[in-house]
Amino acid sequence: MALGERGGWDKSESRYCGVETDFNDDMPHLLSFNLSSGGFDFVVASLMDPNYRPSLMEKDIGGGSHVLPFAGSDLVLSPSQWSSHVVGKISSWIDLDSEDEILRTDSETTLKQEISWASHLSLQACLLPSPKGASCANYARCVNQILQSLNNMQGDSWELWNSFRLLCEHHSQLSVALDVLSSLPSANSLGRWLGEPVRAAIIHTDSFLTNARGYPCLSRRHQKLITGFLNHSIQVVISGKLNHGVPSVSLDSALDHTGTNVESSQRHSLRPYLDYIAYLYQRMDPLPEQERFELSYRDFLQSPLQGHNPLFHIISDEFCTIEFSNYYLSFQPLMDNLEAQTYETFEKDSVKYIQYQRAIGNALVDRVPDEEASSLTTVLMVVGAGRGPLVRASLQAAEETGRKLKIYAVEKNPNAVVTLHSLVRLEGWEKTVTIVSCDMRCWDAPEKADILVSELLGSFGDNELSPECLDGAQRFLKQDGISIPSSYTSFIQPVTASKLHNDVIPCLCAQVSPLEAISFSSKCALALQVKSHKDVVHFETAYVVKVHSVARLAPCEPVFTFTHPNFSTKKSNQRYKKLRFEIPSDTGSAMVHGFAGYFDAMLYKDVHLGIEPSTATPNMFSCCASSSVCFVESYFDTGLQIPAWFAIFFPLRTPVCIRPGSPLEVHFWRCCGSTKVWYEWCVASPNPSPVHNSNGRSYWVGL
Repeated sequence: MALGERGGWDKSESRYCGVETDFNDDMPHLLSFNLSSGGFDFVVASLMDPNYRPSLMEKDIGGGSHVLPFAGSDLVLSPSQWSSHVVGKISSWIDLDSEDEILRTDSETTLKQEISWASHLSLQACLLPSPKGASCANYARCVNQILQSLNNMQGDSWELWNSFRLLCEHHSQLSVALDVLSSLPSANSLGRWLGEPVRAAIIHTDSFLTNARGYPCLSRRHQKLITGFLNHSIQVVISGKLNHGVPSVSLDSALDHTGTNVESSQRHSLRPYLDYIAYLYQRMDPLPEQERFELSYRDFLQSPLQGHNPLFHIISDEFCTIEFSNYYLSFQPLMDNLEAQTYETFEKDSVKYIQYQRAIGNALVDRVPDEEASSLTTVLMVVGAGRGPLVRASLQAAEETGRKLKIYAVEKNPNAVVTLHSLVRLEGWEKTVTIVSCDMRCWDAPEKADILVSELLGSFGDNELSPECLDGAQRFLKQDGISIPSSYTSFIQPVTASKLHNDVIPCLCAQVSPLEAISFSSKCALALQVKSHKDVVHFETAYVVKVHSVARLAPCEPVFTFTHPNFSTKKSNQRYKKLRFEIPSDTGSAMVHGFAGYFDAMLYKDVHLGIEPSTATPNMFSCCASSSVCFVESYFDTGLQIPAWFAIFFPLRTPVCIRPGSPLEVHFWRCCGSTKVWYEWCVASPNPSPVHNSNGRSYWVGL
């Protein structure tokens, strides 16, 4: 690994670094010099002599063609060397949209020949030159033809990239390589690329500054950009010539970043640039233990609140891990019972229960004056008690505040009730806690409650039917009683999320690192059983996901708010909201693939709980079953900031391109029927989209 170790642990592809090279027909020497002497992990190498033009090749007398001037035969390197250490660089002179017919024809022929050769060599990627002008229709047509039968490619400027991928129908295996120049655009403009399929950043040597010792370094903005790329598994490629008068290599400075002594006579001319990138990589903060645990869930779609399970999930690109269970799916809260493993996951979220304990304690103090603390008993009902974490939090709050409690623990899951009874006996709570094995909507309570406590919130606040559950349970509550939570609001924001959008159509196989010598076909043998669904249903389903490779294009806006208790005689849980998002003008054009959803809940007075990025509760453990982690990422934040439930993702069937100064108008509905609740959503401006999930035809939650 050219960049060394980051905090002693890292398995992302960004730990590899490559170098761009000129054409060399001696591939073994090229590889040996750049990998062994230079310390790079791979080369981005021209596949064909740059002087080659098909129209200049004369036919042999025998009617055959000249041997194409490729950089060596397939026998000069082993198959694993070709696939693990070489990225093909397509000839830079090609121009498939040229007005010159000969040049256009030569370009098309050469492109197909080089890609065919790269496929023959089993290269994992090829780097395409950027289009020569604003028009790229023929270029995209040819690439799209090739993509129908080949694996991966790279392209290059957002407007050109967007035109190109639209012409290629958002092909999931078309990726981007970005040129990093000495002058950078605005942070918002750079941030767009977070949600795009960027695979590599090509840093030119003339983008480096010179430090006081004469060595190459990068500006602060460039450093932030590169570390952000590395944090998002984007590989770095060094390109260009030595532009710095690096001092003579002393014995000390001849030690590279791995501690290996390098002879100055053999030292690669671009080694100082590699060492600097390695320095940036190694000083990045190590991943916290929690984030290591959550790596498998980054940008992994989980279907929430659905009654069907896929055959299996691929949850790790690197190891192609297969899961044959529904553990990663959410549940139908009123129709399904949770398993013990899911309860255990929820119960690890200690911060959530600390917040609940604070809220209950404050409510007890407000409810019972100090002078009546020893004589007045507060009736508290936990509806949806599970295995008892809220019961425990309530009793601890009572002990801290010196208040007396009588608790009813209401739970519909008979298996959880068994655990509750065992807990009550073990803790000696028999005189304080009464266990009720019943659906809260059907129970006839023997008395009214002073405080009603529940934990029915989902990633979008109300998406696990908290309003419907609490409407059925609030008949237990006194007119002046307290509900915890007392209110909650859902939020959405538009996002660029190319990976998530492509993954809505299940991929046939996990991605393969271009630097791993693993057989593509053997790695994906099991994955071929996955059915590819190019239908409306999957684009009209909301997914729980730990969002990572996304660009947040505008601040969050509130959507639906619910308040409890609600004793109104005309109450309805149906909601409708029209939202307007303004994309910052310096962002430039951007693609909206869908909307990330969050929630914020007020438990009691000033005690809140939530994942909306600007107010998210700090240091919460992320639940892996129905809720997800959301990190506040302004531009390229690299550290873990606010973990909590996973976010929810509402995809658009057709992504919407937003131009500078053009507002985005979005409509959201929460609809209620006699047997189900569902969401509908659409874009009204700048380009109207169909109403998604009309009448809950694709995605719903059963009552």
